[in-house]
Amino acid sequence: MLFFWWVIMMKESGENYLETILQLEKKNQIIRSVDIANALGVTKPSVSRAMRVLKRDGYIEQESYGDVTLTEKGRQRASDVLKRHRIISKFFVDILEVDEKTADTDACRIEHVISPCTIAKMDHYIKSHLEK
Repeated sequence: MLFFWWVIMMKESGENYLETILQLEKKNQIIRSVDIANALGVTKPSVSRAMRVLKRDGYIEQESYGDVTLTEKGRQRASDVLKRHRIISKFFVDILEVDEKTADTDACRIEHVISPCTIAKMDHYIKSHLEK
């Protein structure tokens, strides 16, 4: 059970880093580790460890202490996470009438564990009930 929890936490953490990098990329041309640390409220050593793992797994490119860029694989994964986040948040706000801050916080946790089937059904429900 402990191993399962660790795998979920590592997936969540990695996806949060990728999502943050994608969002920073849309604001800035250059992304540095300090930008990621500031955006996530974590230490620079934490970012360094995460970047090593993401680089090893083929999600980012980064020269030693250099700028961070998403690979195509990383961009796709980050886009998927961001899409899930937006669908969940929209569902909570527009369907369940949860306040935006709570919806955003909850979506940030749920986006990592929700099944593709459930997210597809939430998206379909939103489109069929709200976007007529």
